[in-house]
Amino acid sequence: MKPVAPGTVIFHRHRGYGVIVHVNLLTGWISARFGNESRTLDLNLSTDEVQHADGEAILFRRSPPDRMPHARLMAMVRELHKAGYEKLYLHSWPKPSGLHWRWHLFAGQRDWMQRPWREGWYGSGADYNGNPVMGWGDAPGATTDELVHALAKFDPEGLARALGRDEDHTAWFAGVCDALLPGYMYSFDMAPQPKGGGLVEMPPVPVVPVRAGLPAYAGPAIDWPPGWAGLWTRRHEMPMRKPNFTGEPELR
Repeated sequence: MKPVAPGTVIFHRHRGYGVIVHVNLLTGWISARFGNESRTLDLNLSTDEVQHADGEAILFRRSPPDRMPHARLMAMVRELHKAGYEKLYLHSWPKPSGLHWRWHLFAGQRDWMQRPWREGWYGSGADYNGNPVMGWGDAPGATTDELVHALAKFDPEGLARALGRDEDHTAWFAGVCDALLPGYMYSFDMAPQPKGGGLVEMPPVPVVPVRAGLPAYAGPAIDWPPGWAGLWTRRHEMPMRKPNFTGEPELR
């Protein structure tokens, strides 16, 4: 699949050859300029039969695209677990607005709060809407296998840290993928502790659809991952860190 981006030369059966000046891969609409025309023409990749300059059709799926990458990331992590990279973990949590969810891959020691930050290993659904890539050299619409190979090529040292056994987490993650994929993702937002203090009974893990039009999740309840239970009390006893997406954590 060739990339579709500003500057791509295209062919339209009624307009001839043109150049894309704007593309929105979330909706499938592009703006293109043809010949000497000063104005751009808006075209829909699903219905207007746009082609690359060499005649290859540009096909855009008609079903709503994922608004968040988390389900694709879950499928990739599951495949890497099967290949022996069991010390690979996926953390996801909502932005303060609640409109989008952040994600963070990390490897090595399983510490959900103090996670190492590596370039390309974190992102946000808000960024994904306009540029549907993970950030490690992958292409829009890449398959699970292509995502794995792109990550291994981008950061082999970081991925090597995930080699090893973590049977409890791997079993938990496989069960979650079976229950949620391909349309839903888990979120690790935590309920506040009551004013009286004490232990908080953990509710089921929040589940969120990754694309518009899906009904609310009605499957089995999702348990919290191994190593999470003690964090409910630690969360209020020590400062936590969240990413500022510049590569450095900051206190919240």
